[in-house]
Amino acid sequence: MTTAAQWLEGARPRTLPAALAPVLVGTGAAAALDGFRLVPALLALVVALALQVAVNYANDYSDGKRGTDADRVGPMRLVGSGAATPQQVLVAAMASFAVAAVAGLALAAVSSWWLVAVGAVSILAAWTYTGGPIPYGYRALGEVFVFVFFGLVAVVGTTFAQTETLDGLAFAAAVPIGLLSVALLVVNNLRDVHGDAAVGKRTLAVLLGEARTRLFYTGLLVVAFAVVAGIGVVRPWALLGLLAAPLAVPPVRTVLGGGRGPALIGALQGTGRLTLVTGVLFALGLALS
Repeated sequence: MTTAAQWLEGARPRTLPAALAPVLVGTGAAAALDGFRLVPALLALVVALALQVAVNYANDYSDGKRGTDADRVGPMRLVGSGAATPQQVLVAAMASFAVAAVAGLALAAVSSWWLVAVGAVSILAAWTYTGGPIPYGYRALGEVFVFVFFGLVAVVGTTFAQTETLDGLAFAAAVPIGLLSVALLVVNNLRDVHGDAAVGKRTLAVLLGEARTRLFYTGLLVVAFAVVAGIGVVRPWALLGLLAAPLAVPPVRTVLGGGRGPALIGALQGTGRLTLVTGVLFALGLALS
């Protein structure tokens, strides 16, 4: 019988900063535009967290069914390890999607029904990342998905849900958070690069190779903070986000230093911490602006 601790580990809580940070930044942008609303902000947070958990369980199910999770270094794969059956993990994924859908409907009801379409596309994209007949996560498109949905859609959608406007500030603020979320995926795929290549999973890390993936990861962090600095030219309080930059040093040192396997688990944790702290400080700066 699968334990509660195994289900929690299977949900991959270290990836949750990628869901939390965009909602914080989108809410900060809404406050900067004098449109902060607590209820839509909280509902957007529930949607984002539920979708993140859902996509993690869905990936576990799809990868486990395909047999691509048999030899992994990172967190437990419920199906691949045999801790849970594919059907059990599928039910967990569907339940998480259902929570996201219900919260999304509530969010649309208090803001705009256009968000129903956005939510439906988000759920479809989450499932087809590794599920369905043509999983785009196996075709080096995962980073695009993460930037679009955990950057642009999450930040701009959160701001829109509160202000019911599409403002350039929200789009600009989405870029650094989207890039940091992409960095989370990149370091995760770097850790699994050899195992993925062996089973035919063509992630971007597999296509680029180790050396270029390490440089790509570092470049994502540099550009993310450069954009924060650029926004700070217009809204100086946004420069608070730069206070998180020192947290980038340990994971970058590990990645550029050639860290592999378990060492990259620490880099993944560090990148998650960087993403969350940047999101908190950047959101606060936007709100104060």
